Amino acid sequence: MKILYAIQGTGNGHMARAREILPILNDYAEVDILLSGSQCELSIPYPIRYKLKGMGFVFGKNGGIDYRQTLHNNSLFSFIKEIWQLPVRQYDLVINDFEPVSAWAAKLKGVKCVGISHQSAILHPDAPRPRGVNRGATFFMKTYAPAKQAYGFHFKELGDRITTPVIRNDIRQQPKQEGSHYTVYLPAYDDIKIIAFLARFRDIRWEVFSKHSRVPYSFQNIIIRPINHQAFTESLAKSKGVFCTAGFETPAESLFLNKKLCVIPMRGQFEQQHNAVMLQSMGVTVINNLKNESNQMFESWLHNGKPIPVTYPDNTRSFLERILEETCSYQIKYTPLSGTIYIPAN
Repeated sequence: MKILYAIQGTGNGHMARAREILPILNDYAEVDILLSGSQCELSIPYPIRYKLKGMGFVFGKNGGIDYRQTLHNNSLFSFIKEIWQLPVRQYDLVINDFEPVSAWAAKLKGVKCVGISHQSAILHPDAPRPRGVNRGATFFMKTYAPAKQAYGFHFKELGDRITTPVIRNDIRQQPKQEGSHYTVYLPAYDDIKIIAFLARFRDIRWEVFSKHSRVPYSFQNIIIRPINHQAFTESLAKSKGVFCTAGFETPAESLFLNKKLCVIPMRGQFEQQHNAVMLQSMGVTVINNLKNESNQMFESWLHNGKPIPVTYPDNTRSFLERILEETCSYQIKYTPLSGTIYIPAN
């Protein structure tokens, strides 16, 4: 079986998940990788067959999306051209992590496409939603990367097709420990705004991982570092708590490591607004911005916040086996010695 695994390159979460999924998929099929977008700092130790421009947003520096730069970076003509030129008919199956080019190419050319993403999970009818849900945003989420079958990952299991997060192996292998610093990751804010907010809490040691800085530096009790996979993992594992956007992978990893967590959803980002509601329902502290109005709630979290207990088992292989079996009508048996055996379902 030949599979095209397509990854959305906006943010690091999709790539972090791919690092765990790809070695498992390679046990079951011949896999080519497609990556579209260029907003992620993480890499994967596998060759990328198709590196495309795609269609994605650009992080701003004031808590939301940079719409001007997003419009400048995206071209509808280029997007359509990539869809028609992608040789998707070479593949038996497209496994799509919210990647639009391969999803639309598969839809238009009659190729099986299954979505496995966090975005699939937030559209589940049992997922909590913020008040005043924007119908246009919901329509966009459903049509951005269409797939006939959708499986997903969320902070809780929802039904039989939404499972708990894929946690990186290097996170799973970290010893449970509590240091004295707080780890911060807020890619939609520039360094000055983050420093201005954190500097008010002078008795706290902050380790900030910045999307906008290429060299490390410090200001009083705040250390600013460029994003680095290993350094971020170590800081996260040894932290006393985590302050980050309401994305998916970093909050999920923080919960798994038993860290107390405070999140701030990106303004105008549909997915993160949904995440914030789910996390808040679990007991996670949510603030809306880095302004004075958030000081009291944030300070209360620093002094009184507690970790939220979760159970995130390592079920990635069994979940992927199930997806392949249901999608391709095969019963799959895999052992490290004999490899993969496909048994027709009938």
